[in-house]
Amino acid sequence: MADTPVTLLRAHARHSPWNARGLAAHVTALVDSAGLRPTNASARAAPSARSVRFYVSHGLLDRPEGAGTAATYGYRHFLQLLAIKIRQREGQTLETIKREMKDVTGDALERRIAQSLAPALVANPVTPRTEDEAPVAWRRMPVAEGVEIHVRGDSPSSNEEALLAMREAVRAALGRQELR
Repeated sequence: MADTPVTLLRAHARHSPWNARGLAAHVTALVDSAGLRPTNASARAAPSARSVRFYVSHGLLDRPEGAGTAATYGYRHFLQLLAIKIRQREGQTLETIKREMKDVTGDALERRIAQSLAPALVANPVTPRTEDEAPVAWRRMPVAEGVEIHVRGDSPSSNEEALLAMREAVRAALGRQELR
């Protein structure tokens, strides 16, 4: 039996929990793979950690577990951020999106997103491995002397754009550490 788009979407839950930057990168990879393009200039192509925090502060995303740099985001946050980016790319304002999402249950949200992303989910499924399967290849991205990023090859975050964004974020963090 073939996996449904909802089942394929749920497979992304195994990548959680995320920090704000990881959540943004995962959503970006999935939305980009779906080929959804903004219909207006105000809808940024990719969410950032800053936009995740903005959406939380404005009630578009549920509050994360923990606070500050220890904040973690789960599957529901993933669905909410996907919904925001999909609706923005369809031309909706944040105020409209907030009203639409106010009383939406997790199941309804999941079904809507799965329907919107069905072509990308079916074309690029994230399937859980069993213990007897061969290990998945890892992508390595050198960052600085003695520092590398390792991303599993079957992760939506393993695309070149996401890896470069992660590398630059780590370099920026390392630069801040050197300034202390």
